[in-house]
Amino acid sequence: MSNKKSKILVVDDHPLFREGLVRVLNLENDLEICGTAPDHVEALKQAAALKPDLAIIDISLEGINGIDLTKQLRSRYPKLRILILSMHKEAIYADRALRAGANGYIMKREEGPRLLEAIRQVLSGHIYLSKAINDQMLQRMANPGRRADTTPIESLSDREFEIFQLIGEGYGTRQIADELNVSIKTIETHRERIREKLNLNTTFELVQHAIHWIHSENESR
Repeated sequence: MSNKKSKILVVDDHPLFREGLVRVLNLENDLEICGTAPDHVEALKQAAALKPDLAIIDISLEGINGIDLTKQLRSRYPKLRILILSMHKEAIYADRALRAGANGYIMKREEGPRLLEAIRQVLSGHIYLSKAINDQMLQRMANPGRRADTTPIESLSDREFEIFQLIGEGYGTRQIADELNVSIKTIETHRERIREKLNLNTTFELVQHAIHWIHSENESR
C-alpha cells in the first residue's frame, strides 16, 4: 500500500475556519493540507504551483464566488477533485455546484466524520451529496418532464443568482457592477431578466423579494 498523502487546497475567506480545517485534516494519515487561499486569485496561484489532488472551496468569497472559481479550476485542471464546503443551503446550491464542475457538496454544519467521508469519497472518484439531495436529483433524472418542485429562483442563471443575492444584501446597481467588474448597463440588463423570471412587476418588488429571500436563508442556517 502507498503511503502517499492526498494533497488538499482549502479556499475560504475566514482565517479561523481555514486554520481549524488545516489542524483537523493534517491529523489524518492519508491527508495533508498543501495550501490555503482566501480568494479566487490566490486559489488559482496555489492550484498552479502546488498541483493539489482536491480543492475544498467555500461559495462565499470576495470577488469571484466559489461557483465561478469551480468553473475556472475545472477548465484548467480536469482531473482536480473539487468539494464545495459551505454554510449555504444544499437544496439551492448543490445542483449549481455540480453543474459548475464540483464533485461534491457538504454543509459546514456537518460533523467531522461526515466531512472526512465526503473528502475520501470525492478523492476516490465518486460524487458526494447528502442522501436527501441525492434522492431528489435521482427523482428529477427519473422524471425529466416533471419539475413542479422547481422554484423560480432555480431558473436563474449562476450570474443572475449572484446578482439577486447581492441585491438582497443591500448592494446598489453601481456597487454590484464594481463588485463583479462589469458595466452598470450589464447589471441593469441582468436585473430586468431576473425580474421577469421571478414574475415581479417593478424593481422595488425585486429588491423586497431579494431581501426577504436572504433573510429567510440566514434564519434557516
